[in-house]
Amino acid sequence: MDIAILFLTCVVVLGVASIQTALSRSERRVARVERKLDQVMRHLGLEEEVPRRDEVLALVRDGKQVQAIKLYREATGAGLIEAKQAVDAMS
Repeated sequence: MDIAILFLTCVVVLGVASIQTALSRSERRVARVERKLDQVMRHLGLEEEVPRRDEVLALVRDGKQVQAIKLYREATGAGLIEAKQAVDAMS
């Protein structure tokens, strides 16, 4: 019985490790594709359209950085760091 539990624990740990490796690999590939897309957009002189940009800019002008970041995240689905960088670039 103890050997079966030990075996199942090892199988679960190995399964979790392989899933984490696959996710990490996927995240790296997505990041690489995003960097390439950003380069293409810069080369073509295109800017990403930000939903509710006027509202975010109004909050930035009023000195409400936290609210601007929160609104940017809600509008775009961006992460905290990405949203902060985008709002900082707007100011």
